Amino acid sequence: MKENRPTYVKKQASAIDIDALFAGITGGNRTMLAKGITLIESNAAHHFAPAQELLQRCLPNSGRSMRIGISGVPGAGKSTFIEYLGTALCNQGHRVAVLAIDPSSSLTGGSILGDKTRMEKLSGLEGAFIRPSPSEGTLGGVHRKTRESMILCEAAGYDIVLIETVGVGQSEAIVRGMSDFFMLLAITGAGDELQGMKKGIMELTDAIVVNKADGDNIRNAKAATAEYNRILHFLQPATEGWKTKAYACSSLDGTGMEELWKAVLRFFEKGSSNGSLDHRRKQQTKEWMRQSLAHRLNNWFYSNPTMKELLPTLEQKVMEGGQTVSTAVEEALNLFKSSLK
Repeated sequence: MKENRPTYVKKQASAIDIDALFAGITGGNRTMLAKGITLIESNAAHHFAPAQELLQRCLPNSGRSMRIGISGVPGAGKSTFIEYLGTALCNQGHRVAVLAIDPSSSLTGGSILGDKTRMEKLSGLEGAFIRPSPSEGTLGGVHRKTRESMILCEAAGYDIVLIETVGVGQSEAIVRGMSDFFMLLAITGAGDELQGMKKGIMELTDAIVVNKADGDNIRNAKAATAEYNRILHFLQPATEGWKTKAYACSSLDGTGMEELWKAVLRFFEKGSSNGSLDHRRKQQTKEWMRQSLAHRLNNWFYSNPTMKELLPTLEQKVMEGGQTVSTAVEEALNLFKSSLK
């Protein structure tokens, strides 16, 4: 008697259902939104086309949120601040997405920002969505991944997008370049700490938040706020027609948070009425395209087989002082152009 045995068929990789993803995202399904972001963050070549198709379909439903960048040095209390602000906004009926730019260490590959589950209260709210966006050792990847994640979040109906980054120098400029309103959380204390706040970074901000203005730290926080406002008076504002101010706030008892949010609303009301917000976003999109193009060209150059073979020789000549940097660059570019023929 012939034995009936199950026939095993090798399972093929299922095609990505863009229709289902798009319907889920625009329907406000957080699980589908997370899957969509995972798709656009993928570096796999076969994911590029479906990811761009999803983005193209979501694009008409994006652009209607308030994009707020938040940065600050480690220990400034960003997570507590964002959780308080996000929770308060959700309680007012807003839908809040938090995109945390996570600059991985180029030496260890580890995460600086760490696990976002520390915002436990906010992450548990129906109207909130929290997503870290690892840059895999380079801030160049932030431009694409975070900006495209923002498009999906807006298509999902999140009317406030908070973009968080740890203060590591270049990241502040990156977040400034993708947000409407940029706030910097400062270390409390009006003493030597002010010396660590670079003029260039202060000129990127639309508001400086002196956090932890509670308990025994109230006096120091108020002194720091006054000092920041004195300095800001002499600096070029980040947004034309807007006066950047410092605010003393507490993420524990809510001190100053209402005043800060009223200032944010005034900023958006003014920017919407005079057209400056629309202009800023258009300029940001143009700059994003140029940065993306430069990033792709850079990858194309260094992945070229001819350059992989000959560039180390040129670099060695430069390091040993046998050739100037300019002539080495010229030679490298000529070699690259020749390899394309």
